[in-house]
Amino acid sequence: MTAFSLPPEEAAPRLSVARRTLARLRTVPGLAERYEGHPDIRTLDGLAALPPLAKDDLNTALAHLEPTAEHTATWLFQSGGSTGAPKLGYAPTGFYMAGVHAHWQPLDRSDVFVNAWGAGRMWGAHFLAAALADLAGCRIIALGSVTAAEYGPWLEFLAARRVTAIGGTPSVLRLWFTHARAAGIRLPDLRKVLWLGEAWQDQLAEDLAVVAPQARRWGMFGSTETWVVATNTPDCPADTFHPLPHQLVHADADGLLDFTTLDPEMLNPVLRYRTGDAGELTGCRCGRPGPAMRVHGRRDSVVQVRGLGLDVDQVIAHAERAPGVARAQLVLTRQGGRVTELDVLLLTAPGAAPDTGRLRGELLAATFTLSTAFQHDPGNVRVRTVSELIGNERTGKTAALVVREET
Repeated sequence: MTAFSLPPEEAAPRLSVARRTLARLRTVPGLAERYEGHPDIRTLDGLAALPPLAKDDLNTALAHLEPTAEHTATWLFQSGGSTGAPKLGYAPTGFYMAGVHAHWQPLDRSDVFVNAWGAGRMWGAHFLAAALADLAGCRIIALGSVTAAEYGPWLEFLAARRVTAIGGTPSVLRLWFTHARAAGIRLPDLRKVLWLGEAWQDQLAEDLAVVAPQARRWGMFGSTETWVVATNTPDCPADTFHPLPHQLVHADADGLLDFTTLDPEMLNPVLRYRTGDAGELTGCRCGRPGPAMRVHGRRDSVVQVRGLGLDVDQVIAHAERAPGVARAQLVLTRQGGRVTELDVLLLTAPGAAPDTGRLRGELLAATFTLSTAFQHDPGNVRVRTVSELIGNERTGKTAALVVREET
């Protein structure tokens, strides 16, 4: 059984956008055959009958389709996941945030907002948040990333400026509030915490209660391919979001979510696009009418490392191509939900001695997430040989990814 976030009578007038997207995909070599024989989209059932679009499919389409940007400049951003060579996606410089702001307004003119999303490496989140703050008309401190030694002075500055709102990925926000709690710094004027990029963290909520007891969370859900799909408020559970009218969410029988953009200005061909997130359509305790989207987490090989997606399978494949490597395994060490270390374990062929230093350098150079997430502590990424990989003693299985929790 499947479900859509919009009822048929509301979706029907908007499906013309999906039909145009389908027509564009039918012109793409490598994708055209997949959609041959499918009728044009007239109903939600017709849309559900189409094959879903995966990340590699979207990258194929973007390589062949030129964006239409007749009325605005176009932003080029890094897409296709956080590993390997960057792949281009497109968005207007406003990042579609006018449509978001029309339905979700966590900021107002009285706010002093700290934009703590990183601004580098062609990631759009920092600029997306800046567009939202600009629409709100508030004062903005475009801080971006800071080093560990800078947290204390910056926190004192933010307290002195009586900051009322801050935004970032939960992993980054947690660094801010962990440092503030340890240093005894309080932000009594902070009322709003905006987040996007990964799941909310319970430890972050605990630190907030001490550092900024008046602060409440305001979440966005989306990706660099779909942009903002849904939002929530302090009255919603942290895993539950309300889809925007121009985003059509589909919960399939297999428990995976896919997204179709009904915004005629969308430049990316987003048609039943799967990000790898599992979830369901349900009600929300906030009482807002219409179905909400509850996100259960990811099912693909992408894991979150300090707010960025790391494709485990791609890293393993790279390591196993190295001479003398029989198998490889990733071990993530987390403390309080945050990744602190990453080890690549190598099981070698008999008599082989792989160059672990060279392989480590290759992985850091080729993998966007590793080079960015560990830019301040690169020594916490290690590659080493072992006599055996970590396996499940009960089943005998050896997983590609092992996550260790430290207290």
